Amino acid sequence: MTDKEKAKQKQAPVGLTGSIATGKSTVSKMLAELGAVIIDADKIAFDAVLKGKPACRKIIDYFGECILQGNGEINRKALGDIIFSDPDKKQVLNSIVHPEVFSEMGKQINEAEKKPGRVIILDVPLLIESGMHNGMSDVILVYAPEDIQIERLMARDNIDRASAMARIRSQMPVDEKRNYATIVIDNSLSVKETYGQAIKVFDMLKNRCAEVD
Repeated sequence: MTDKEKAKQKQAPVGLTGSIATGKSTVSKMLAELGAVIIDADKIAFDAVLKGKPACRKIIDYFGECILQGNGEINRKALGDIIFSDPDKKQVLNSIVHPEVFSEMGKQINEAEKKPGRVIILDVPLLIESGMHNGMSDVILVYAPEDIQIERLMARDNIDRASAMARIRSQMPVDEKRNYATIVIDNSLSVKETYGQAIKVFDMLKNRCAEVD
């Protein structure tokens, strides 16, 4: 790889992912507080289907007005119930929403890149499953072993162990995701220790940006 290619790779956004109840959102907030630009795929997807947005109209045209609330916004639970029981309809929904999400993410990346030295992190829950990790200079995985995931999920959602295990095991195992990660933040210990790891990761990424600029 040439020096030019290495520089281009260093400038590419960094991916941040995890699994349910590993604490990805907590680490994302820590990195934002330290100065990283966080581009949140979940928030973008949420905003993309708000009333008046192009994706919202397309969803209504396909699924019908039965998925609407009284205020004209999409009833996300009703829509979720439909797609989770019908993979074909889930694919249709993805084909409507994903292009809007990728377009907005691109705009936010371009805007962030106008400010030299900024650490740009794409917060994407399904980063690895979607294949987006292939375009990242680094993949940060927020990790916690399955037994801790189960305990946290039971407490957070007030569900029993069997339900927690079912939700966790419906996803790619977090230990499998480690195979794709270049950076692992272990969130199985204290908040203070996790924050210490986040500082080290941010400082490393910040220094890398400074070298490129």
